[in-house]
Amino acid sequence: MNDSSWGAPPQAGYWGPSDQGPVQGAAPAGPAYDAPEAQHTRPMPIVPGPPAHGGDQDDDRGAARPGGPLFGDEPFRDESYRNEPFRDESYRDQSYRDQPYRDETPSAQPHAAVPQNPEPMPDAPQPAPAPQKKSAGRDLGAAIGVGAGLGAVIIASLFVVKAVFVGVVAVAVVVGLWELTSRLHERKGIKAPLVPLALGGAAMVVAGYVSGAEGAWVAMALTALAVLVWRMTEPPEGYLKDVTAGVFAAFYVPFLATFVAMMLTAHDGAWRVMTFLLLTVVSDTGAYAVGWRFGKHKLAPRISPGKTREGLLGAVSFAMVAGALCMQFLIDDGEWWQGLLLGLAVAASATLGDLGESMIKRDLGIKDMGTLLPGHGGIMDRLDSLLPTAPVVWLLLVIFVGSG
Repeated sequence: MNDSSWGAPPQAGYWGPSDQGPVQGAAPAGPAYDAPEAQHTRPMPIVPGPPAHGGDQDDDRGAARPGGPLFGDEPFRDESYRNEPFRDESYRDQSYRDQPYRDETPSAQPHAAVPQNPEPMPDAPQPAPAPQKKSAGRDLGAAIGVGAGLGAVIIASLFVVKAVFVGVVAVAVVVGLWELTSRLHERKGIKAPLVPLALGGAAMVVAGYVSGAEGAWVAMALTALAVLVWRMTEPPEGYLKDVTAGVFAAFYVPFLATFVAMMLTAHDGAWRVMTFLLLTVVSDTGAYAVGWRFGKHKLAPRISPGKTREGLLGAVSFAMVAGALCMQFLIDDGEWWQGLLLGLAVAASATLGDLGESMIKRDLGIKDMGTLLPGHGGIMDRLDSLLPTAPVVWLLLVIFVGSG
């Protein structure tokens, strides 16, 4: 069959048996069509076209409708496949469902391809988080209330009966020793004997008030000896570290506190003690206020990350101003310039004392020495700046105005 036969209209024999007889190039009509002898006839190749579904759309048998790219005319489009499933599911390809329909006819308008994975719409801009306010890290209300209560007790005992104030100092020493030895035992397994330390500490404060520096040194030596003997009643394991911690605790808490009692023995002793307390509190307050507001450069980050150089400058400034005022108006024969030096020394000693206890607490892995004072921690957390400052103030006052 030549190519021209693809365009000839098919005869009746092509569609089935007919009584018109055979046609040249077509299958014979009638029963002879199915005979095996008709091997010399060549069946017409099936031209790819629309699928035959039967029905009215196949009634036009007199003229074939060749189409598609083989004949260069408009392609035949049959979209009925969208509503009918394929019969053979093994080769079913549904990729056309995910792709937009494209009309290949010249008259069709091009359609923009729909992106398969469109980029998600950018999220709406979120409002910037509100800046967090700096926190003091403690309950300021409780801290202020407890501080005011302690101040009232101290002032009342200081200016009414000096002996009562000495008793207040002795009680604070005993509680401080209890907190320190308890934390050493809990965190390091060190058993510093509390009984000789408490008795010797209280006696040390009283001896300093009654006999001055000589009495304080004698009481300190006897307390250390009592610690060595008391520890001998227990097994020898850990003896050296226990007695070393005991002697350290005796010097750190009661012996340094003895200088407060020694200041009280002067004729203006109450005002000297008040100056000592005011300068220490003002130094701590200045360091906190300036450091909290302007602190950027760490002072000793490995020991106390909260302390800054700006806070130290605030402590020095506040303490020097307070020292000049105290020496001018509270201390007999005092001069304002002496107060400047006194305030500078207090700021330095208070800061070193605070760092010293921070070093101890960091070694022990604790934040506070105790929980006795809400908002403050323990007694030792309030004595950290006072204890090393007491001998400094006592010595400078003796140099400036005498022991009086």
